[in-house]
Amino acid sequence: MRKTLFTLFVLHIFTSSTSLEAQRFDQPTSSEIYQKIEKLGVLGNVLYLAAHPDDENTRFIAYSANHKLFNTSYLSLTRGDGGQNLIGPELREELGIIRTQELLAARRLDGGDQYFTRANDFGYSKTPKETLEIWDKDKILSDVVWVIRQVRPDVIVCRFPTSGGGGHGHHTASAILALEAFEVAGDPGTYTEQLDHVEPWQPLRIVVNTGRWWNPDISADDPNVVAMDIGTYDVMKGISHTELASQSRTMHKSQGFGSTGTRGERIEYFEHLAGEPAESGLFEGYPKDWSRVKGSERCKSLTSQLIRDYDLTDPAASIPRLLELRRALQMIKDDWWREKKTQEIDAILQDCNGLYIEARTDRAYGSAGDSLKLEVEVIARGSSDVKLKSISSEALQWNETIDEDLEENRVWTQEHATVIPDGLDVSQPYWLREEGSLGTYTVEEPLLRGTPENEPAIAVTVTLLIDGQEVEYETALFKKWNDPVLGEQGRPFAITPPVFINIEGDNLIFPDKKAKKVQVTVKAIKEGLNGQLFLEAPANWTVEPALRSMSFESFGQEQKLTVTITPGAGAKSGEFKAFFRTKEDMHDRSLSDIAYDHIPAQVYMPNSVLPLITFDIQKKGERIAYIPGAGDVVADGLRNLGYQVDELSEADLNAENLKDYDAVITGIRLMNVDERIDFYMPELLAYAEAGGTLVIQYNTRHRMKTELFAPYPITLSRDRVTEEDSEVTFLAPDHPVLNRPNKISQADFEGWVQERGLYF
Repeated sequence: MRKTLFTLFVLHIFTSSTSLEAQRFDQPTSSEIYQKIEKLGVLGNVLYLAAHPDDENTRFIAYSANHKLFNTSYLSLTRGDGGQNLIGPELREELGIIRTQELLAARRLDGGDQYFTRANDFGYSKTPKETLEIWDKDKILSDVVWVIRQVRPDVIVCRFPTSGGGGHGHHTASAILALEAFEVAGDPGTYTEQLDHVEPWQPLRIVVNTGRWWNPDISADDPNVVAMDIGTYDVMKGISHTELASQSRTMHKSQGFGSTGTRGERIEYFEHLAGEPAESGLFEGYPKDWSRVKGSERCKSLTSQLIRDYDLTDPAASIPRLLELRRALQMIKDDWWREKKTQEIDAILQDCNGLYIEARTDRAYGSAGDSLKLEVEVIARGSSDVKLKSISSEALQWNETIDEDLEENRVWTQEHATVIPDGLDVSQPYWLREEGSLGTYTVEEPLLRGTPENEPAIAVTVTLLIDGQEVEYETALFKKWNDPVLGEQGRPFAITPPVFINIEGDNLIFPDKKAKKVQVTVKAIKEGLNGQLFLEAPANWTVEPALRSMSFESFGQEQKLTVTITPGAGAKSGEFKAFFRTKEDMHDRSLSDIAYDHIPAQVYMPNSVLPLITFDIQKKGERIAYIPGAGDVVADGLRNLGYQVDELSEADLNAENLKDYDAVITGIRLMNVDERIDFYMPELLAYAEAGGTLVIQYNTRHRMKTELFAPYPITLSRDRVTEEDSEVTFLAPDHPVLNRPNKISQADFEGWVQERGLYF
C-alpha cells in the first residue's frame, strides 16, 4: 500500500509545479523535441532557493534546465505578498496571487519548476532573527525539507549568503533555512510525518550563488569557489541562455522587472557552504545519467539509440522506440526515476504525435448543482496508430468508453452536458482558504504544501492507445473564446459559490455623523437562484435596507442595491457585512477577478465585508487635483473623506487649471512610471512657487523618470525604519504640520502594519 501511495504522490509532484491550463497551447518544434529526447538520458536534479519571487537567478535556471538538461526547481519561500505593484491596484493577498503566476510564467519560459513554502511575505525585515520568529521557523524549515525530499536535488544553490549580505532579513533567513534543511533532509528521524509520502534525501552539496556585489574580491582561484560560464548559446532554440533568462525575468511585470537580453560570456560564482566540496565543477562528483539507477542498462541503450536516430523532419519515427523505452522503464525498481522518466516520455509521445487535447466550455465559473456543457477535442497529427480509448473526469464523475481510431490530422470532438456535483473545492487559492498568521499561511493538507497553485477545478483525462500501449493525458477545463483583436483567448474554469456579493470600495470613512451610501452588487453563478440578502453593521449603526429578497433567472445575472449606512450615537469603527441565504446554505464571499495579459486569469474570493471607520477630522480645502501613479487608490480614499478629487492628465497640468485647486498630489511612484513627467514637472513646481500646496508621495530611486521633483536639491535614499512598532519622536511638536488642521499624536502610529518609513 505504501508503494501505491508513493507512486500517486510522485505523479502529483511531477505535474503540480507547472500550470496545466497555461500549457494547453504549447507545441514544441522538432528541435525542441530533440532536446527533450536528449534529456531522457540526463538524470540530475538542482534546487535553487531564495526568499521571494524575482530573487531567483533566471540565468542560472535557464542554463541548468536547457544546457545541462537537469530537472531544475526554484523554491521561493514566499509569494511576494508584501511587495509593491507596478501594474495595478492589487496588494497583499491579491499581489501574492499575481506574483505566484508570474513565477509560473517565468518557469514556463526558462524550463524550471516552481515551489513555495507557507511563509508569508510580511514586508521588509532587517534581521533574520525577526524573520524566523514571525515565520514560525520550524514550520518553514519542515516545508523546505519537504520540497528537498520531493525534488531530490543533487545540488542546492542559495541566492543569498548566510552571513547577512543579502540586505533583507528574509534573504538571509532563506539561506539559513536552506543550510539547516540540507543537514536534516536525509535524516529519517526528522519530520517523520513526511515519510508516508517521500523518502529521506541527502543532497551532495549546497552552495551560494555569490558575486562581486557581496564579495568584491571573489575569485575562481579561491578553493571554496567554483566559477562557471552560463552565457552559452542554445543552437536548438537559436538563443543564448542569458537572452532566455531576460524573457523569463520580464514576467515579473508587477515589480517592474522588464529585462533586456544580453549575449556572450557570463561568469557566475558559487561558494561552498556544506557537503562535498566541488573542486572543478559545480555538478561534479555524482552520476548524472542512467548509471545512477540500478538495473537501467536497457533504458540507457534505448535512450542512446533514440538520440542517435532522431529525425528532425519526422519526429513520429521515434515513437516505436519511445514506447519500447516506456516498457523498459516499468522494470526498474527506483520509483522516483521510473515515474519521472515515464512522465517525460508521455510528453514526448504527445509532441511526436502532434497530439492536441483540450476541454473547453463557454463559462469562466460554475457552482455545485448548476448545469455545465463542455466539449473535448482530440487530434493526432503524427503518423502513428492512435486509438481514443476513453474520456473521464473524476471531478464530474464521468467515465465514457470511446474505442475509436483517430484518423491522422482529423479532429475528433465530443460534447458533454452534465451537472456540477456537490463536494468540489471552490477555486480559492489553497493557501488563502483559512486564516493564517502574520508570517505563515495555514495549509492543513500536507500534500498541498509546496505546490504553486491549486489543481485544476475540473480536469479531463483522455486515455489513448498509442501503437497498443495505454497512455493517459490530463487537461484542465477552460473557458475559450475569440477576441476580435487578440484572437484566441482562454482562462481556467473555476468552481465558486452560487452567488457573490461585492461591496463597493475598500472602506467607508465617517468624519462626521452623516449617512453615506454604498452600492452592493449581487451576482448569480447559478440559474434559478433564489434567496435573501442580509446586510449587517455593528451596534449603534443603522443599515437601510437591511434585508432584500432576490431572484435570478440566468447564470451571471446581477442585481445592484444602494444601501444607506448611518452612524448613531456611540457608533465605533467596525465592519459592514453582507450574506446571501438560500434554502440550502449561507454565502458570504465577494469576487476579485484578477486578469492580466501575461498570466492566466485568477479568482480570489474574500469575505463580503467593508470596514466602517469613524474619527473626528477637520478638513481644510475642498478641491484636490490628483495625478495617478502605479496601482494607486489614494484618490478614492480622499473622496471617502469628502474631498472633490479630480484626476488630471498631462494636458490639464497648466497654471490656469491648477490655480483653482487647494492642493495638487502626485500618485504613488508616479516618477517611476510616467515617461512624460520630466516635461510637466516644471508646471507643478511653478504651482507650488505661486503658493499652492504640492504633495509628492513616495517614489523609489530605481528608474526614476525625472530628477526634478523638488524646489531644492533632494536626494532619495534606500533608508528605511523597518520596525513597524518602533517609537516615534516628534522633533518639532509645535510645527503647524503636526497640529493643523488635525493634530498628529502618538496614537496615529498605533497599529502600523509595515515599515515606519522608507525611501527618505
